[in-house]
Amino acid sequence: MWDYVKLVALGLIALLAAIAANYARDVPYMVHAILIMLVAGGLFLWTIRGIGEPKPVVDTSGYMDDVVRAGVIATAFWGVVGFLAGTFIAFQLAFPGLNFEWAQGYMNFGRLRPLHTSAVIFAFGGNALLCTSFYIVQRTSAVRLWGGNLAWFVFWGYNLFIVLAATAYLLGSTQGKEYAEPEWYIDLWLTVVWVAYLLVFLGTLMTRKVKHIYVANWFLLSFIVTVAMLHIVNNLSLPVSIFGSRSVQLFAGVQDAMTQWWYGHNAVGFFLTAGFLGMMYYFVPKQAERPVFSYKLSIIHFWALIFLYIWAGPHHLHYTALPDWASTLGMVFSVVLWMPSWGGMINGLMTLSGAWDKLRTDPIIRMMVVSIGFYGMSTFEGPMMSIRAVNSLSHYTDWTIGHVHSGALGWNGMITFGALYFLVPRLWNRERLYSLALVNWHFWLATIGIVLYASSMWVTGIMEGLMWREVDAQGFLVNSFADTVAAKFPMYVVRALGGVLFLAGSVIMCYNLWMTVRRSPAKEAEAPTMAPAE
Repeated sequence: MWDYVKLVALGLIALLAAIAANYARDVPYMVHAILIMLVAGGLFLWTIRGIGEPKPVVDTSGYMDDVVRAGVIATAFWGVVGFLAGTFIAFQLAFPGLNFEWAQGYMNFGRLRPLHTSAVIFAFGGNALLCTSFYIVQRTSAVRLWGGNLAWFVFWGYNLFIVLAATAYLLGSTQGKEYAEPEWYIDLWLTVVWVAYLLVFLGTLMTRKVKHIYVANWFLLSFIVTVAMLHIVNNLSLPVSIFGSRSVQLFAGVQDAMTQWWYGHNAVGFFLTAGFLGMMYYFVPKQAERPVFSYKLSIIHFWALIFLYIWAGPHHLHYTALPDWASTLGMVFSVVLWMPSWGGMINGLMTLSGAWDKLRTDPIIRMMVVSIGFYGMSTFEGPMMSIRAVNSLSHYTDWTIGHVHSGALGWNGMITFGALYFLVPRLWNRERLYSLALVNWHFWLATIGIVLYASSMWVTGIMEGLMWREVDAQGFLVNSFADTVAAKFPMYVVRALGGVLFLAGSVIMCYNLWMTVRRSPAKEAEAPTMAPAE
């Protein structure tokens, strides 16, 4: 019966997509309609093929790890794609000739930049959060994921969103905001997928066999709920036509700017901070084989962080049409935010108390510790840059780019790499990783790459800000914008080389993980046990 319901639904979706493609008013909408038609049609044929065949028996006695394995593969794949795009556009900034004329605009910086940011944040980071949250919530609740195959819908639905968004960027279709959000129908699809994600996570927590909710799940749940709220409010729009990708924003002017940075900064605060802190609070104690240093501090960290972060966005709008009281409010909350952030950093680092010797022998824990160090550095630098006097120098310069990437590559990237190295041997039932030496190579390439990237952007950003404010005796600007661009060339080359090193490290990681699955000796099979994680 269920197969026939799926057939009808998929057939309707394919038919509606075909109609939409026929009446499409613009190319991006037509391309996406054809893509959805092909996906729905393929699933329709796959479902027909399976009717009448005996259904495979699904083992529900253990954890649902197949979807976690798929998430690990997707994370590694999108990571390489995102880092490759980022490295290429870094070279485009240094060598503008790489904006190839023969590509008819599809390979220029303006289109590849949002592709890169979405690939590393939402594809690489998002898949990392999906797979690790599904792994963590099962182990800490001692139950299988709630909702049966709903977790698979979340995984494939989210990656379909990634493909739709990426093709939209290449085709030049966005809402034109800071984070280059894709158009209305893609936003609606992500909303459906995200609600399903919330249901899976919340349902698993509600059916848990353990009375206590481990703190990692607090951070993960807050990330899921808050990102849903941010996404819906920031992307409120009215489609111009149901057969086109264009839409009209419901907010305009300074209200739109305020909403955008409420969304933008809290996307950092909850997607790239709270979610990854959930990873830190699970994987660091597990890899170090030590309990969290202070559970009370982790609770204080949680409540202070989620209360303060939500107010910090207006500090991006100093010296704009936004009222001074609003940007000052954002600045004050940003500065206060430094304290709970460092409380979390200290909690993560001190978890290694009694196990510091592992830093010499375990490159995975070394990677995790470095990620916590970058978290601490970024959460000091951010509040400092929110102060109006500092912001007058740093804003709109490459200093901001250096700050963002030291956090994204150092904190988000390194903790994700550590989590992948932790997960793969366990998910594929292997005794150990294929090569710890390769993990070491990855660690040093990534670390040196981040240092080159961030330091070059700090130097060029401060230089840029100082050149912009330099005036002569008559009060006229000394340097033109072109002068600052020319002066930045050496640092742009260094930044691109840092990207090459970071990309090379990620490729080595993919090879190591692949060889772990293919070549590492398998562990003896054990009966699955639904026991809470220690």
